Amino acid sequence: MPELPEVETVRKGLISLVKGKTIAKVDVYWPRIIEFPEVEIFQQQLVGEKIETVDRRGKYLIFQFTHYEMVSHLRMEGKYEYFTEPTPLDKHSHVRFIFTDGTELVYRDVRKFGRMALLKKGAAKEYKGLVQLGPEPTETEFELANFKRQLAKSSTMIKPLLLNQKIVAGLGNIYVDEVLWLAKIHPEQPANTLNGQAVQRLREAIIEVIAKAKEAGGTTIRTYLNALGEAGHFQQELHVYGQTDKPCSRCQTPIIKIKVAQRGTHLCLHCQKLKKVE
Repeated sequence: MPELPEVETVRKGLISLVKGKTIAKVDVYWPRIIEFPEVEIFQQQLVGEKIETVDRRGKYLIFQFTHYEMVSHLRMEGKYEYFTEPTPLDKHSHVRFIFTDGTELVYRDVRKFGRMALLKKGAAKEYKGLVQLGPEPTETEFELANFKRQLAKSSTMIKPLLLNQKIVAGLGNIYVDEVLWLAKIHPEQPANTLNGQAVQRLREAIIEVIAKAKEAGGTTIRTYLNALGEAGHFQQELHVYGQTDKPCSRCQTPIIKIKVAQRGTHLCLHCQKLKKVE
């Protein structure tokens, strides 16, 4: 699944490709992709709309049109592809935006899990998926004091807590594994058992890992490509994710893979010790 760094890279690519373009027609081949309004209304309302920019919140893309905002979630395998001329579509192409200059933006999704919702200008912030999001993982928005308060209130294991998007936005399986390794925290450690120093290390690790991954254009594990058709490069800097049986770069202990809350989880048992709860 594309996580925050990948979605941010897609956003930048889309801006370079389609910002300023006006929609002439929209074709929808898999209606369930359109969450609301009804497909026919979605198609009608976008005709004549100009793409002013593309924003991001957590893992969501927000297309800013002249009179509307379109919230787009790529889910597991969604991606946008840009074509300079009409191009034959394959069975995984579900929505096509045709611009007045003859170019096209096609949404492809092998699993068909992605969703789009068209809202009136300024209404995206009230979209249910966005309302529940925690702060962006940046130095200015991700406040340590609030982070400490939230963790202190929860006995949930730290990994699934970080994955739920309400504490901090944009983290998925890859980056949570990397963050916990960097902070030397076991993924099964209950959140409310972390002391102040551990919480501070965790916050700093989240900010550092996401910033580096954004700079590298994200992580390409299987099918992720950005909106320019390019792979990310952060996989070259992964310390634990996908590194099963390889030596930990800190202590040389072999990395293991376990299940935590039904998610494959990579860690170093020497660096990330599970501390007993008193």
